[in-house]
Amino acid sequence: MGKTYERIDGRLRTFIEEQPLFFTATAPLSGDGRVNLSPKGLKGSFAVLDELTVAYLDFAGSNAETIAHLRENGRITLMWCAFQGPPNIVRVHGRGEPVFRDDPRFPGLLARFPGVETRSHGLRAVVVVHAELVRDTCGYAVPFMAYEEERDLHERRFAREDDASLNDYFTKKEHIARSLDGLPGLPLPLPPSSV
Repeated sequence: MGKTYERIDGRLRTFIEEQPLFFTATAPLSGDGRVNLSPKGLKGSFAVLDELTVAYLDFAGSNAETIAHLRENGRITLMWCAFQGPPNIVRVHGRGEPVFRDDPRFPGLLARFPGVETRSHGLRAVVVVHAELVRDTCGYAVPFMAYEEERDLHERRFAREDDASLNDYFTKKEHIARSLDGLPGLPLPLPPSSV
């Protein structure tokens, strides 16, 4: 049976902080726009900022759908599943905002992720999510799966990029500056890194 929580604390906070993988879901306002679902999982790239606010690091990739949807309407759902241990699914429904590298809040937010070498992964933004609804459900149908280790492919790929080459990479990708549905995505040229 599902349960609603007033805040992210205690057992709930411990659960989401221990999961090596979570998912983000966003959608444009347009009824015929594409819903986006993305896995996130780089160790240390998620943080609980307070009892109603979480954040994660947004790294280089081939698309910027989540950023585009958040810029348009702010709606986002985050989901964690227990693939080991007792069955559980936690969802945080809320409003999200991409905080870009030239935002004065960026260095302070980045300090909340001390264990991640952000420069080696092509950091684009910190996504901050303010929870409006926090729920968990049983997760009885989620299979057991074992976490083995982090992949190093993303870090190896983007470690060789500096701000200029990263901007060139983003400029050449079709769905970075504009989403699949034509919404504004990542602002280009890429703001310089302040850290």
